[in-house]
Amino acid sequence: MKVRKPAVSDMFYPGAAKELLEQIEWCYEHELGPGALPQVNITGQRKVVALVIPHAGYVYSGPVAAHAYKELANDGIPGTVVIIGPNHTGYGAAVSVWAKGAWKTPLGEIEIDEELAGNLLDGIIQADDTAHLYEHSIEVQIPWLQHLYKKEIKIVPITMLAQDIDIAKKVGYVISQARNNIVIIASSDFSHYEPQSAAIEKDRSMIEAIINLDEEELYQQRELLNSTMCGFGPVASAIVAAKEMQAKEATLLKYATSGDATGDFSRVVGYASIVLKR
Repeated sequence: MKVRKPAVSDMFYPGAAKELLEQIEWCYEHELGPGALPQVNITGQRKVVALVIPHAGYVYSGPVAAHAYKELANDGIPGTVVIIGPNHTGYGAAVSVWAKGAWKTPLGEIEIDEELAGNLLDGIIQADDTAHLYEHSIEVQIPWLQHLYKKEIKIVPITMLAQDIDIAKKVGYVISQARNNIVIIASSDFSHYEPQSAAIEKDRSMIEAIINLDEEELYQQRELLNSTMCGFGPVASAIVAAKEMQAKEATLLKYATSGDATGDFSRVVGYASIVLKR
């Protein structure tokens, strides 16, 4: 079986299982986190269709990410998690899925939903491992899912090098046709390396577009504000897919910046956890 090995362990998160689990729990209990460890609700109603979750190092964005994963735990157990992230490395196809095998982290292996991944190959989304080899935006989400669900779920990792709105819409529509027990994670940070006040102002407008479930507004605000949000394409795809899957509302769970974690507010990165529900 083909296994994708971790590329950013010991950088974005600890490389040993014990330390990784301890850091995840630290994120939940942090003052910027939800304040308590999650409990998976095995009878959850599965109203969560999609989540926007940051992907920086856990010491910076982990407490914000913890809000999204606690919400997911409360919602129940999805069958497959489709994780869409931006391609920071520039390798591979325009939109790439790792279609077979498994992904490995210090917490073990998590299987690819090969049937679903295969069903997504429509010419826009291509099977391409190269795009995933060194990319962190999807990898950093995996240990959170393993912490909650162990091996009970599968994943479909999709990375987007091309993020124009037409492609984002098509990717979202294709994913929405799965119609089985999936949840979508759009992996994105918001403003990059701006003063705290500027980041908050720009990110507020981008978050408002997401809460309005309006992918067009997201792109308009990005251009108007010159936003440096990195995963706008994955987020737009998630909005499109979620609406096709009967999502009716979106809620901001938590917003903070790297400055809130480090105390340095001169050049911050913005992080938000947002949930889209039926």
